[in-house]
Formats: sequence, structure tokens, C-alpha cells
Amino acid sequence: MIEPRYPSLFEINTRVWLYRLSREAGKPITLADVDDATLDDLARRGFDWIWLLSVWRTGAASRAVSRGNPAWQAEFRSVLPDLTQDDICGSGFAISAYEVDEALGGKAALAVFRARLAERGLRLMLDFVPNHTALDHPWTKTRPDFYLQGSEQALAAQPENYCRVDTDHGQRILAYGRDPNFPGWPDALQLNYANPALQEAQMAELATIAEQCDGVRCDMAMLALPDVFLRTWGVTPEPFWPKAIAAVREAHRDFTFLAEAYWDLEWELQQQGFDYCYDKRLYDRLRHADAGAIRAHLGAGLDYQDRLARFLENHDEPRAASVFPWPRHRAAAIVTFLAPGLRFFHQGQLEGAQVRVPMHLRRAPTEAHKADIAAFYDRLLAALRTSDALRKGAWSLIPPQSAWAGNPTWQDFISYAWQSLDGGRYVVVVNYSDHQGQCRLRLPFDGLACLEVRLTDVMGSEVHLRDGSDLLDPGLYIDLGAWRYNVFRLDPAGS
Repeated sequence: MIEPRYPSLFEINTRVWLYRLSREAGKPITLADVDDATLDDLARRGFDWIWLLSVWRTGAASRAVSRGNPAWQAEFRSVLPDLTQDDICGSGFAISAYEVDEALGGKAALAVFRARLAERGLRLMLDFVPNHTALDHPWTKTRPDFYLQGSEQALAAQPENYCRVDTDHGQRILAYGRDPNFPGWPDALQLNYANPALQEAQMAELATIAEQCDGVRCDMAMLALPDVFLRTWGVTPEPFWPKAIAAVREAHRDFTFLAEAYWDLEWELQQQGFDYCYDKRLYDRLRHADAGAIRAHLGAGLDYQDRLARFLENHDEPRAASVFPWPRHRAAAIVTFLAPGLRFFHQGQLEGAQVRVPMHLRRAPTEAHKADIAAFYDRLLAALRTSDALRKGAWSLIPPQSAWAGNPTWQDFISYAWQSLDGGRYVVVVNYSDHQGQCRLRLPFDGLACLEVRLTDVMGSEVHLRDGSDLLDPGLYIDLGAWRYNVFRLDPAGS
């Protein structure tokens, strides 16, 4: 299967999805039972990857913590006022075994689902959680040395970060899983990457997962980096990712690794073998509405940008429709999904959902679809699906120029050029501000001089004829209102 240079990924919360499909069908629906029309629609929208979130088994002990934690209960009830205990299935990242949950159909159902995706040209991504396990993972009994050990003093001083665990080797004090900036997660235990045997065991787990999918999204991947582990736990492990990724690729040459990554560690993780890393920096700058900072971020080399996963929301972030007011939401989406890299969409985003569903729940609230948001994403996905230039072409940042002396609004623009080998050309321009603005764009395309060029906005209704020489110098004149944009396809006027 040949993947485009800039693929699209769609994240699905599997337990929430199948629960809804089951209620609509009036009977249990497993992964093997998802109807053809649903899968056909995923392919029709132009996705290349389906990431099934939370397919692995969650243990009873961690689920009990989810059902009993008062702070979590308050969050759950804010999402589901009619919450029941059955709605709380435990965090999909508190994994007791890398075995497909029987409620989802088990391993056989996942294999059927994957084969049906492949028939439609879609690849399957699953989770790997390197940092921690559920409280009742078998290793907690048989291999407590795989976990970070605590002491009576540590437990007394930091009860939020340690707990007592009964093991086959006697009672131990073990650390809860955590990152260095927050208290521990009380439904998970921290793995010890300073133990070489643990690293070997985790590589074996990855090998098992890799037999069942085409790629993995690695939760909090930076926590296993030696420097981060040292800062968190005071011990320095040997690097894990380079050898683990190499081992999987030896058996599955085209296997893909996506890292959840923060703290500006994306480049380091890319160098250790990850195909893609979350681009949280772009997301944050879009939320802060700083066009200059966004342009600076997009000025990085394509060796870095091509391997970033661009998103406006995911299961950890607030819903885009709740934090990006309309029409700013549209402007942010144009900047994000028409930049180079992996285009990362989230279940519910395309319909304008506003409520983020916690990872511990199997049910989402019922929300009305937003027709304007759905129509926008339908058009954006159609543009991505039908244009070789936007999926496979050469991208460059266009520096906006002042439209006239003394007009500073050019600084509010973000603009790109796309060009494919077959001659397809696009110009993307966004006024990422809350006021009217003007600029000029000197287009970086050869062969425009002495031509009359038609500019057709594939995300709107505008059509313009322009002299090709003028598009080169002084450049295409742009005048856009607050948060407005154009995605122009350029064609010879006579074509």
C-alpha cells in the first residue's frame, strides 16, 4: 500500500463508538460487525489511517479506582449527568494486557476489522502505552522488579505517588505512573526503564501488537527518554526507542510509529526513529492567535515538519469547537490541515462536538451536529482527497509582504504554496486575526509570466483572473476580513 506524502489519520474512541453503534442497532456490535457503509464512509472522506483508541483489556482494579475517585467522578458527571457505574469502564491507558477486550469482539474481530479496512485502502493504528500498566497487570504479581520501587519514607512523604502492592515476592511499595509535572495516576503503576529486563519485555509486547496492526501511537513517548526518566525518577536508563523501533521494523518494514510528544522533544524522538510526533507547539500558537509565532514555527525545515502530526483536538485536548470560536475555528483548521505533515482528525470534530469524553467512559453525551462545521470539514476533506498537490506535492511558506507603506496588517497573514509534479498549483492564505487585513504574496511558481491565470477558491466561491507577471511581482493582492481565508487553485485562464 503506497501512502501519500501527507496522509490523514482519524482517531476513534473504540468503546464509545461501538457502544453508540450497538444502541443504534439494538444489539451488541463488535469490531467484526461494523457495517460496510460506515467503513465506506471513512474511506470516502479520504482518510489513510484509522486509529482505534482503547481496544486493549482494562483491569478490574484500575476500573475500581476510576469508579471511586471523587475528582474523576465529578468530571464524569459533568459530561454525563445521568452517569451510571456501567458507563465507567476504566482508562484505556490502564492496560492489564495487550489483548483485545472481549466486549469489542476479541482478537479475531480486530483481525476482521483490519482486513476490511485494508480492502478500502485504510491502515490500522493501535495504542502502545510504554510508561505504565494497570494495577492488576500480571507483572505486578510476577515481576515487581519491572516497576519503580518506593520506600516507607517515600510513601509517607508522597502518598499521591506511591502505594502498597501484594506480589508473589511479598508486599512492595511501587510508584504510580506519572510525568514529572503532575501527581501520579492512581490507576496505573510506573514501569522501570532502568531495568534491562523490562525493556526486553516491552519490546516483546510491541512485537505482539505489531502483528495486529500497521502502526502504533505511543502514549507519552517522551517519558521513556533517558533525560526525562532521570528528571522524574533519579535513574538513567539505556535508550529504549531506537532498538525497539528497529526490532519492529526488522519484522514489519513499513510499520509506523506516532509519538505523543511534548516539551519540544519532537526532534529528539524523530531522531530515535519515530515517523511522526504530535505538534503541540502549533496547536498552542493557534490558540494564542499569534500569527508571527505561527509563521516562525512553520519556517522549520521540511525534514522536521513532514514528520509532525498536526491537530486541532484529540482525546486529551478540549474540543476544537469549544475553544476556537467560529469562524476562527475555520481559520485554524486551514492553517493546520493544509500545512505539511500528518493530518490528524478526531472523532466528533467533523460534526462540531463540544464535550471532551474522558478516557474512562464508554458513553458520550448526545450532541446536535453543527451543520456549518460539518459542511466546512466536508469541503476541506474533499479538497485534500482530490488534490495530488495537497497530498503529495511540494510545500513552501510564502512570506507575506506589506500591501502598501504604513499598513502593518500583513503581519497577520499565514500563507503557503503547494505544487505537484503534474503542474497542480495552490495558494493558501489566512488572515489569522480579528480585524480586516491586506498583504501581497509573491508566488513562488515558475512559468506564470505572460500568462493569464484563473484563481479558483476551492473552499469558497471566488474566481479571479490575474496577470501571471503581476503574481510574481508585485505579487497577488489579498484583502480579507477577520479570520477569513482563500485556498486558490491556479490554472491557465484558457484551460
